[in-house]
Amino acid sequence: MTRYAVSGAGGFLGWHTRAALRESGVTVDAVPVGDAFDAERALAAIDGSTRAVHIAGVNRASDEEVMAGNIGFAEQFAAALRAAANPPPVVAYANSTQVGNGSVYGEAKARAAETLAAAARDIGAEFVNVSLPNLFGEHGRPFYNAVTSTFSHLIAKGESPTVENDKELTLLHAQNAVDLLTGTASVDRQADLEVVETVSGLLARLQGYAALYRQGEIPDVDSDFDRDLFNTYRSFTFPEQSPISLTRHADARGSFFEIIRSHGGPGQSSFSTTVPGVTRGDHFHRRKIERFTVLQGRARISLRRLFSDEVVSFDVSGDAPGAVDMPTMWAHNITNVGSETLYTSFWTNDIFDPQNPDTIAEVV
Repeated sequence: MTRYAVSGAGGFLGWHTRAALRESGVTVDAVPVGDAFDAERALAAIDGSTRAVHIAGVNRASDEEVMAGNIGFAEQFAAALRAAANPPPVVAYANSTQVGNGSVYGEAKARAAETLAAAARDIGAEFVNVSLPNLFGEHGRPFYNAVTSTFSHLIAKGESPTVENDKELTLLHAQNAVDLLTGTASVDRQADLEVVETVSGLLARLQGYAALYRQGEIPDVDSDFDRDLFNTYRSFTFPEQSPISLTRHADARGSFFEIIRSHGGPGQSSFSTTVPGVTRGDHFHRRKIERFTVLQGRARISLRRLFSDEVVSFDVSGDAPGAVDMPTMWAHNITNVGSETLYTSFWTNDIFDPQNPDTIAEVV
């Protein structure tokens, strides 16, 4: 069994790590650090693990707390590594590109890296030091994790953020950061996964997405960056902007309504019939955008954010058509709750690739 030991598993990047590893069936054991540190629990998580990933850190606090927190977390993690009878062969560290910039945070992250590298040498493990730039991704905390989260939150609420200090940002999606930390992507490829954008350019992109998405339209998501950034924005609109109302035109001949307008990139449309009482789906996507539209019949579309018990449901009908877009890393399904056959249209932003389906089984 493949098992990873992960510190900071409850934080932003930790959540993305657990979500990504769900695809490959990797078990994640949390390593408690800080005030919650328990030597026995930390050892139990690390001992026998396939890879140990240290993510936990402190980036917003007093200088003293930033320094003590980052170094202290690393020392606790290192102690558990050295205590393991069967230590992991790989130790990965979520470091920062701020190392060497003269900041307290940069110095603290550098010293933490030294602590972890020494522990890795002592146990004979490979040390993977991943210097992460500005991360963005679904469900980041506004006014804390990154400017992308703050902008997305404000724009989704109908506000107009302003740029006080325009500068260039090196941006990396959290799922790509996870791939680097877990070895799914080579650290040598990191530059290919990053995008440089100004703060004002980032804001303009997000505002452009929002203007189209308020009308139910999908912006140009041809590039991986635009797709990931749009998915990040969408996470701040759900469930308030769902379902998306569609205008139904009916006359003596029948009815007509548009399902989707996409402004760029590939796409694939599918159609299904579902008999009464049957449920389809029960899966999630890491990056794929998917839209469900009921054409005829009555259905209940249910969604659950990974690692949460709360389920969000929408009752939809072909008589008053509405589209529901599936947020990334939310399990979702559709159930025929009517007495007749259900007709449903499915649209995704990519063409299905059986070698990389991005469709991971997960019961709502």
